[in-house]
Amino acid sequence: MTNYQRISLFALRLSLGWLFFYAGITKIFNPAWSAAGYLKGAKTFAMLFGWMLDPSVLPFINFMNAWGLALLGVSLLAGGLVRYSAYAGVLLMTLYYLAAMDFPYPNAHAFLVDEHVIYSVALLTLVAFDAGRIWGFDGWWASRRKMTKKA
Repeated sequence: MTNYQRISLFALRLSLGWLFFYAGITKIFNPAWSAAGYLKGAKTFAMLFGWMLDPSVLPFINFMNAWGLALLGVSLLAGGLVRYSAYAGVLLMTLYYLAAMDFPYPNAHAFLVDEHVIYSVALLTLVAFDAGRIWGFDGWWASRRKMTKKA
């Protein structure tokens, strides 16, 4: 892999990390925030998203959404457990996509593909290139394990 490729993947990982971290942390520190507004607009899989609106379930959804975004961001920023967090991020983006979608229009300015699809593809790219090993905790951990196996 060339330095240009490594720098590009590192920049992608950091920029996505900041995007997700900021999205999560702003929800965590805003006591008025709730996923209810987003979920109420769901047209696809309305039964699933309606269940998430149940007053006994919604606090859990709010917690998982806010902290899931923030921890995904931390994972990408630190380059630690990137493979696992990226897969969780793809799941989260898929749920966002399905909740927003009025097939085949995910929003007023898109046909089939919107930002959630782009984020998912970018996360899968990080997985494919094992981007956590590029100047991240995953790389440090792999080199450490390699050293202990030699000893």
